[in-house]
Formats: sequence, structure tokens, C-alpha cells
Amino acid sequence: MAAAEAAVLSSSLDTDAAPVPETAGTAAATAATPPVSAAAAAVAAAARTRSEARGSKAALATKLLSLSGVFAVHKPKGPTSAELLNRLKEKLLAEAGMPSPEWTKRKKQTLKIGHGGTLDSAARGVLVVGIGRGTKMLTSMLSGSKRYVAIGELGRATDTLDSTGKVTEEKPYDKITQEDIEGILQKFTGNIMQVPPLYSALKKDGQRLSTLMKRGEAVEAKPARPVTVYSLSLQKFQPPFFTLDVECGGGFYIRSLVSDIGKELSSCANVLELTRTKQGPFTLEEHALPEDKWTIDDIAQSLEHCSSLLPAELALKKSKPEESNEHILSCEYITLDETKGEDAIIKTC
Repeated sequence: MAAAEAAVLSSSLDTDAAPVPETAGTAAATAATPPVSAAAAAVAAAARTRSEARGSKAALATKLLSLSGVFAVHKPKGPTSAELLNRLKEKLLAEAGMPSPEWTKRKKQTLKIGHGGTLDSAARGVLVVGIGRGTKMLTSMLSGSKRYVAIGELGRATDTLDSTGKVTEEKPYDKITQEDIEGILQKFTGNIMQVPPLYSALKKDGQRLSTLMKRGEAVEAKPARPVTVYSLSLQKFQPPFFTLDVECGGGFYIRSLVSDIGKELSSCANVLELTRTKQGPFTLEEHALPEDKWTIDDIAQSLEHCSSLLPAELALKKSKPEESNEHILSCEYITLDETKGEDAIIKTC
């Protein structure tokens, strides 16, 4: 037997060694031990891979459920704020493998996610998102200051007050100078009264004015309401375009500002481009996560970093993560709209 084992070892290490003659004993031993099929090995490997994947997804689900706080994402031009929030939610659930059939019999846990401070679909920039208990902090994001860079176009008015609408009026602008624009900006600084746009998230009989306008229904303008402009400056003037840097409070509409500036100059104007560069303590350059960073780990790191930016009374204590093997995820969307000068919380499950 020792000689046979030595012969097998020698064969496995030296492929050039002479073959060992098969004896009746070795032939019988070989026949008694069935070979492991390649198919069976593949099935076993696949099972191990699935098990490891389930473990990894469970860990990610646990981490997702434990996320709580406020962070910022970069909203591009095109989607509405609600559409972007839905896209973010879908990416997080997909990464965590949720929902999946094996979780359907387990206790249900709600993942709350929402945004504070709607950006127009044509605008880009900082969109503040709350997750978990952080959704309770979104109201403070609405009432806080925001900063924008807006490019206006003189000589053309639209029904939406921006470049996406139909042109309703055209007026000359060739005699307007940089000094003319700078001279009137003080009128739009401080505590002022502003009439909101007809195309807006403000509501009439429970429906958004913008929805009613798109249906062709007659809509009366909302009355002027008090708003605050902390700072307003002209950054560039290259007729017919002018660039403004604006810092304002909640409920303020840049589109109305640009339109009112055009009227004050005896012309008209609309917003060509709009970028929100800051909301509360969150800036576009430092804090807003681009879409390729919308992962559970990246958001966890952002929450950790951004917690130091918030006032002490708003900072959230770290909560213990829920056990992922006892819960599944559903979603609750929370959107805050600056409606009638008040903060309205809209929840959709």
C-alpha cells in the first residue's frame, strides 16, 4: 500500500514519470470510488456563491435601515425633484437586494426618504435629502437660506418665466446698461413682497397651479407674499444675458425675481439657466453627491460628514441598526413644498 501511495504522489508531482502499471487491486479501488462530476461541483459552487450573496445583501439591508440623517445630492437638469428622489430610492433598494421573495414573510419596516426644497425640472444643483429620522429635519432645510446663480435673458417673456415656456412678449433691451441693472437691485433686496409664478407647486383646491395651467384651465395669480433676499449682485452682463448671484430665504422664486427685474427695466426677461449652489450648510461643490456616488456606503460616509454641519439641536444621535433578518423594506416618500407660505409635508407610501 505504501508503494502504491508513493507511486501516486510521484505521478502528481512529475508529469514525465513513467506510468504505474494498473493491478487488479488498484483497478478495484478506482471502480469503487465514483468520480465527482464537473456538474455537481459547479452546482455546489453556485450554491456557495448564492449564499455569500445573500449574506452580503443582508448586511447591506441592515446598513440601509440604519441610515439616518440629512445629506445632499446633485440634481441635474431634466428630472423633477420627485423623479430624482425615486431614482435614488430605486438604486438603494436594488443595491440592498430589496424587496426579494425570501423576505416576504418577515416583519415589515419602513424606509423613510424625502427631500426638502423643490428644484424646477429645468434647474440643477443642491437637493437636500433626509433619510430615516432625518426626514423630520427637512422643514428646517426649507426655512433656511439658499443660494443660486441665475442667468436671465432680457427682451423675452414666457408663460413659465423660464426658457421652457412659450414666448408671450418681446421688448427692446438694447439701451439697458450694466449700471441700469445694478441700480435697481437694491429694490429687490431685504424683506420684500413677491408674486409667485403661475407655474409653481403652489396649490388651488388641492391641485398644483402648474398642473392646472398645463390643462389650459384659467388660473388667477396668487397674491404677493413676504419673502427675504439676503444678498443680490450682478456677476456678468453680456446683452441680452445677465448673471445674478442670489441668497434668499424659503418661499422665494428666482423666476419671479428675473421677470420683475425685466419689468423694472421697462423690458421683460426670463430665466435661461438656474443653479442652486447652496442650501443651508450644504454646497454644490463640497457636499452634493453625483449619481455615481448614490451607494449605501457613500451615503453613510456623507451622513457622517454632514452631521457636523448641522446645528446641535438638529444633530441626530446614532441609532442602533435593525436586524436585517427580521425586516423587509418598504418606502415612504416625504416631499416638502413651500405652499401658501407654510411647510406642507406630503407622504406617499
